[in-house]
Amino acid sequence: MQRKVIKLDSKIKKPISKKRVAAYARVSSGKDAMLHSLSAQISYYSSFIQKHIEWEFAGVYADEAITGTKDERPEFQRMLDDCRMGKIDMIITKSISRFARNTVTLLEVVRELKELNVDVYFEKENIHSLSGDGELMLTILASFAQEESRSVSENIKWRIRKGFKEGELVNFRFMYG
Repeated sequence: MQRKVIKLDSKIKKPISKKRVAAYARVSSGKDAMLHSLSAQISYYSSFIQKHIEWEFAGVYADEAITGTKDERPEFQRMLDDCRMGKIDMIITKSISRFARNTVTLLEVVRELKELNVDVYFEKENIHSLSGDGELMLTILASFAQEESRSVSENIKWRIRKGFKEGELVNFRFMYG
């Protein structure tokens, strides 16, 4: 007896799961110009993510007046918690220096996110953390970002010390709190 195989097409389509995409933005100063920049970044990323039909908007996390060399960034930590809870598949950020200026912190976070299968896309550098050469490029570029931050800090300290030696009050705000 010969068997006859009949293929039935399923009428039920499997829903295509969209990639849940979030963005991270940060400015290191609370000045009006910087806050305007933060607002512009939030607006840009909200629109950018929602324009991609294959993505689901997972939010924009934004820290203001907080340096990228510190881990105590509330929105950054909230974003990481959401990644750990499986709410985010990809994070988009402007640049490595916006994400973190400390090389160790950057690599630790990126490695943790990689274990969670969360990709971080650095727009300026055009690097995806899940790509083959992503971590190598991030290590090199993060070292530059960290050194740039240290150099700026040293220049400011030098300017303040020089002003004190010359008898100048460099910034009254620091003097009076």
